[in-house]
Amino acid sequence: MIAFVPLSTVDATAVEALLDRAFGPGRHERTAYRVRGDGRAIASLSFAAVDDAVLVGTIQCWPVLLKADDGTEHDMVMIGPVAVAPERQRDGIGRMLMTHTLRAAHDTGRDGAMMLIGDPEYYGRFFGFDAARTGSWRLPGPVEMRRLLAKGDAVPTQAGMVSPANAAVA
Repeated sequence: MIAFVPLSTVDATAVEALLDRAFGPGRHERTAYRVRGDGRAIASLSFAAVDDAVLVGTIQCWPVLLKADDGTEHDMVMIGPVAVAPERQRDGIGRMLMTHTLRAAHDTGRDGAMMLIGDPEYYGRFFGFDAARTGSWRLPGPVEMRRLLAKGDAVPTQAGMVSPANAAVA
């Protein structure tokens, strides 16, 4: 049976090894890593999936800002990476991690403005994310705009740059 535990309770080396296996060694070059920056993940929204004491998946959430062209700043939560051990992909672990995190975001009042970079067919179908309000956002690297997704009543629609919030959040 899979247990969901705070990511902070799992060995960081094991998490990094899982991320390397899931995304490859070039993962740090992706635009999503630039958006997250060097800040710390939101501990209360970041989880590990453990099956019989074996790490099989992780999800992390990060504080980010939309620095709008009009000078306003909008706090958001960036979801990702969602990583599942290659041999366990297609077992529904990623969907369970997303569901667990979205529930935690709702329970802590952090679900007003959530965003991610991902497959719109998957994240739209199962979790209600879409690109309807992200078309005028800019990121610090290349992104397919159809994959820049958001969800929540407070998702900003202004033009601006999405960047790290660089704050540790519990």
